[in-house]
Amino acid sequence: MAGIGSKMNLPGPLRIIGKKHIEQAGQWVPSLVGYGTAAFCGLLYFTDWKAVMKYVPYYNIPFKNEGEEK
Repeated sequence: MAGIGSKMNLPGPLRIIGKKHIEQAGQWVPSLVGYGTAAFCGLLYFTDWKAVMKYVPYYNIPFKNEGEEK
């Protein structure tokens, strides 16, 4: 019997989606990584997350001067 998943050796739910859809989704990965990175940097900028941003060059200058004010 020839079913939908018999032509491909894909595991589980990937048989329903199909090889073409998986290849198309793979082409979106670089864009998703780029937009995700930009969104994460924007989040760090607008929230001013000191735990991470104090290690970023040129951006950490305000954090270096906080301990010297006392």
